[in-house]
Amino acid sequence: MIDIRNELQDCRLCKDRFANTATSHAPRPVIWFAPGARILIAGQAPGMKVHQSGRPFTDPSGDRLRDWLGIVEETFYDKSRIAIVPMAFCFPGYNDKGSDLPPPPICARTWRDAALEMLADVKLTLVIGAYAMKYHIGKTASVTDAVQNWRNYGEDVFVLPHPSWRNTGWIRKNPWFEQDVLPRLRARVSDVLT
Repeated sequence: MIDIRNELQDCRLCKDRFANTATSHAPRPVIWFAPGARILIAGQAPGMKVHQSGRPFTDPSGDRLRDWLGIVEETFYDKSRIAIVPMAFCFPGYNDKGSDLPPPPICARTWRDAALEMLADVKLTLVIGAYAMKYHIGKTASVTDAVQNWRNYGEDVFVLPHPSWRNTGWIRKNPWFEQDVLPRLRARVSDVLT
């Protein structure tokens, strides 16, 4: 196993790309994983608040995700237990209309396999959002279909919608998510972490 974290922290592959976004920001990879972690959170990319804090899920979506998992912040941010490896390690920026830009594919092509190789002890993978779904499960259906078919991935993979508060409407339209998926998810997280 090669430890890529220092090299990844220094990555500036997207410097010009980010300079040309509406936010015109510099790269700031948010590295939150370590060998030995038992749970992998495979997400999209950091948002602006995470870019500023340097810590993943330091926003309302993080509060919601921790609630979904049934864990406290101390556990969530323990890198020896939980690895957070998004499809892009830097905030991609906003477009001219203020919407999030997608994760630059070059990030996953350059870093993802090597990062995942460092995580040989992962027992549970949480796949969050469309980009991570495509990478991890080859998602071709809608996010709703992928999440609704959560049983098809075995007990070691849970497919989840993004915990953004923008998805509150989706959660209301799909009550099975809170009724069926979340209790099983919390139980599996508890099993893996004990």
